Amino acid sequence: MRRSCKVAVIGAGVSGLVAARELLREGHEVVVFEKSGRVGGTWAYDPRSDSDPVGLDPARRAVHGSLYASLRTNLPRPLMGFSDYPLLGRSFGDARAFPGHEEMLALLEAFAGDAGVPGAVRARTEAARVAPRRGGGGGGGAGEEEWVVEWRRREEEDGEVVEEGAEEFDAVVVCNGHHTEPRVPRIPGIERWPGEQIHSHNYRIPNHFEIRLWLLLGWDPVPKISLKKYHM
Repeated sequence: MRRSCKVAVIGAGVSGLVAARELLREGHEVVVFEKSGRVGGTWAYDPRSDSDPVGLDPARRAVHGSLYASLRTNLPRPLMGFSDYPLLGRSFGDARAFPGHEEMLALLEAFAGDAGVPGAVRARTEAARVAPRRGGGGGGGAGEEEWVVEWRRREEEDGEVVEEGAEEFDAVVVCNGHHTEPRVPRIPGIERWPGEQIHSHNYRIPNHFEIRLWLLLGWDPVPKISLKKYHM
């Protein structure tokens, strides 16, 4: 008889929500660690940006998401949902074929709510460290691997830690995404450039770029935001 496991899911974005739903459906005990205050992952727009606009300083205050305020999907509605929970046929206020990011976040929130996932989410709780612990005897056979998750919780996303602890799990699913660390190419001499530099990860609104001449490096697909016309 298959036993129920205690499973940690790190991240409440698209992958984390799907993983949590499927694990709950199979009768497992699930804890979802979400560093921010809401589900949605990269689809949860954050007006903040990194303290280092290029993203090279390892000590910078890092913001997870890379969404800019006017972003719309680059795929149509039929391709932006789940096979059993499509966006096509649903509308959360933006019925366009290529909706804005708010529509995608609303879909994910509805998906999570209908699946009962929010009850398993620990918001503003960061999984600070994950390490294996062998021979824990947590329901499995001798020598079966278990995992220890060290976590810390904040009242506010950038606030002080108000609680921390460590828990044992039978399994860990890592769904923390890959949009936090900007990819910066090595360009000889760029450190001598006297002007301002910013990575597209930190772009939010166009107002800062008014009456300036900018050189964009790269072409897929974020630099295409430069082709839009804005009236300020």
